[in-house]
Amino acid sequence: MERKKAVTVASVLLSIFLIGVFLKLAKSFLIPFVLALFIYFVLSPVLDLMTRWKLSRGLALGIILLITALVLYLLGVLAFESGKSFASEIPKYGQKFNAMVESIRQALRLGDTPWDPLAWLKGMDIGKLGAMALASLGTFLSFLSTFFLVLIFLIFMLAGRGKLNEKIQRSFSPHRAAQLNAMINQIDSRIQKYLAIKTVISFASGLLTTVFLLIFGVDFAVAFGFLTLVLNYIPNIGSFISKLAPFLIAIVQFGSFWKAVWVLGILTVLDAITSMIIEPRLMGQGLGLSTLGILVALFFMGWLWGIPGMILAVPIMAVLKIVCGSFPSLRFFEALLSK
Repeated sequence: MERKKAVTVASVLLSIFLIGVFLKLAKSFLIPFVLALFIYFVLSPVLDLMTRWKLSRGLALGIILLITALVLYLLGVLAFESGKSFASEIPKYGQKFNAMVESIRQALRLGDTPWDPLAWLKGMDIGKLGAMALASLGTFLSFLSTFFLVLIFLIFMLAGRGKLNEKIQRSFSPHRAAQLNAMINQIDSRIQKYLAIKTVISFASGLLTTVFLLIFGVDFAVAFGFLTLVLNYIPNIGSFISKLAPFLIAIVQFGSFWKAVWVLGILTVLDAITSMIIEPRLMGQGLGLSTLGILVALFFMGWLWGIPGMILAVPIMAVLKIVCGSFPSLRFFEALLSK
């Protein structure tokens, strides 16, 4: 008995290790696939609606793919150009930051004391952040290759929608096929609802952030709006980072702490309206993901796939929780992922 348990544990650990190695080595293929899968869940209700409007499936699919390709391309170019602009301007902010720290030291007369609590700030090299940002952006060619991979996966996913139910009906008895199709449709509808609402809320948050920062005159308003859109998929942590970044830039840009506090305050109010009022009304109770689980998922996916992995970590975790909750044998894992 003990030997069987040891073999089982060793097999599980080996399987986890091999899966991790596969995910790490195949990330150039898997990241576009997972991204296409999430877009599929968002767009599939639109395809169903258009076919109910008596449009042919081919025409509906063509319209959806054309609009999706245009939106994805524009978002990608926006992110790439905004990131390049931000990275190129960071060294100037480094000089302003060092001058601001020096003025604070002089105002507090810290130069006359043996212990300087701001010494670590003076030693920071903000210029390195620009190099890191450029490195994370990669090349425009890599963006285009990822873009085309996502589109190819999306074409096959949308074209094959509804065929799984037919295959299940051919493979199982009528009673068993009806049970399986009902379960799959339930999982499908819950994932669609979560990702569709989250996407709409994220776009709204990004747009509101961009408009407000433009009105207030904060630099990199478009870049911060896009950052808000992306980070809105990460509960709590994402919204914190999306507000902290423009707050820090505003401090250095305006040279005024209180003006930056106003920026932070209004961004917090906008986030509260979208995430605490609008989103719960649309989504109901939500998924109730564990904060510890989110942190573990972020660190793990960040190590596995880098920044794209961190962005996809929480949506993947949400989908896993929905799937586990639909199978009685996997309810234990749903409880682990829940608050």
